[in-house]
Formats: sequence, structure tokens, C-alpha cells
Amino acid sequence: MRIGIDLGGTKIEIIALAEKGDELYRKRVPTPKNNYASTLQTIADLVHEAEQTTGQTGSIGMGIPGTISPYSGRVKNANSTYLNGQTLDQDIIRILGRPVRIANDANCLAVSEATDGAGAGSNVVFAVIIGTGCGAGVAMGGQTLVGGNGIAGEWGHNPLPWQDAEEQRFQQDVPCYCGKAGCIETFISGTGFITDYTRMSGERLTGEEIVSRAANGDALAEKALCHYEVRLTKSLAHVINILDPDVIVLGGGMSNIERFYTTVPETLNRWVLGGECRTPVRKALHGDSSGVRGAAWLWPNDKRC
Repeated sequence: MRIGIDLGGTKIEIIALAEKGDELYRKRVPTPKNNYASTLQTIADLVHEAEQTTGQTGSIGMGIPGTISPYSGRVKNANSTYLNGQTLDQDIIRILGRPVRIANDANCLAVSEATDGAGAGSNVVFAVIIGTGCGAGVAMGGQTLVGGNGIAGEWGHNPLPWQDAEEQRFQQDVPCYCGKAGCIETFISGTGFITDYTRMSGERLTGEEIVSRAANGDALAEKALCHYEVRLTKSLAHVINILDPDVIVLGGGMSNIERFYTTVPETLNRWVLGGECRTPVRKALHGDSSGVRGAAWLWPNDKRC
């Protein structure tokens, strides 16, 4: 049995999978707010409950909204900031008394979709989370690519490429939480999409409301969606020019906008070097469960405890 844990800012989810990926157990609970000790205990309780319910012991993988520094051994880059600086892997291993593999949540998405999702059978999968924030991960041969600094796939904190005048004004007015300006995250996260519409209209709506208005012919909502599509396309073209993945998989709330799977692939040629691009852009097959499934798949068959 494989156990996967998705440690999010608002919820902790656990899943137990049989060897071929069939779901045996799943549960979600609220994340203890800004309480590290309670978070550790909640994770341990979920593991014990999953194993007691299934009557099996499983390998354990966990996705987190950050990464473990290969130098200090501490969490860094987590938007759940109370995790930063903590020796999370050592602490959870101590509590559970067994090995645990930890990876960035976007890397878990990539592994999940490369294993039995929208990127199954592809050697190089670039997986994007476009929700409240924006992140990405890379899977090669079905395994997560971490990189020497532990930040492979941190696409959202590169500058938006080929900026036009409006985008240059946007980056001056909307700094990123990381302290820099012009980050891709500020433009193509769900938050960035809402911010762009608000700047144009003076009205703050949810992303779903903006998309609904666009579908009903609202010109400003349509303009915001068109802005978003161009910015997403440019950002993905930048990745293709560097990594040239076999498939790009989109997850997170913004990935549910179906028109993107037509409009984005149709316009990638405009930005990819050489003007040729047939890289498929697909929706995550496992939806918002993909990250927790990917955490379960962090242990390959020949490396499990």
C-alpha cells in the first residue's frame, strides 16, 4: 500500500492506494492554522487512522507548498510561512518512526499525471498549478526532478517574458510576495486574473464570476480572459524553449477553463523558437486529487521500505 499526504494551507488530505493505484482510503481535515506542532500531530494521526482502517502498512510520501533545502535541511519557499525554517522531514520521520519522502506539491502533481494521468507514457512532463498562486513541477521518467538547489520547476517566480506596455505597468503596480516584480505568478495565478479584471473594471469579482460574464458576452471580462490566455501562452512557450517537455499538464482552479485547451496550443507557435510547436496542453486527469496521489507515488517500487 502507498500513502500520500497533501499538506496545504487550508486542508491536509491523505490517500491510501493499492499497488496498481486503486483508492483504498481518503480523508481531508482542516490544517491547524500557523501551528507547526499541531500540524505534525494531525499528519501522524491521519497516517495511523489510514493504516488502522485498511489493516495495512504503507510507504509514505508527502507534498508540501515549498521545498526542503538541500543545504540546511529546512523548509524554504513555502507560502504557508510557518513551515519555513522547520526541519519538517526529520520531524515527521521522528514521529512516525519510518522513512518519509517529501516533495513540492507541484512536483507531486507532475509525478501523479506522469504515472497514470494526462501525461502517462511521456518521458518529460511539465505540470502547472494555476490556482490562488502559481507553481510548476517536472517529472522525468515518472520521477520528480528536484534540482541541485531544490527548486527545479519554480516557474512562477521567473519574470513574465515578452512583456508589452500594459504588462510593464501591471508589474510596477502589483509586486510579488517574493519581493520581486514581474513574476509569472502575479499575472497568471487566479489572484492575478482577478487583479487584472479589477484594474480594468473597478469591480472585484471571483474568477468564476468573471468567466461567467465573459461567456455571456461581457467585453471587459472577455478582455481579461484574453489577457490571461496570452500571458499563459507566453509563459509556457518560455518553458518549451528551455525544457521542451513531451506534454504540459494544467492543474488548479484556472485549469478548469476549457477554452484554454484550444486557444493556448493554437497560439504557442507565435512564441516558441522556430515557429513550430505541437506540444500537447492537457487538463490534469485526477483534478484536485492529483497532488495527493503524486505524493503516494514518490516511492518507486524498487525503493520502498
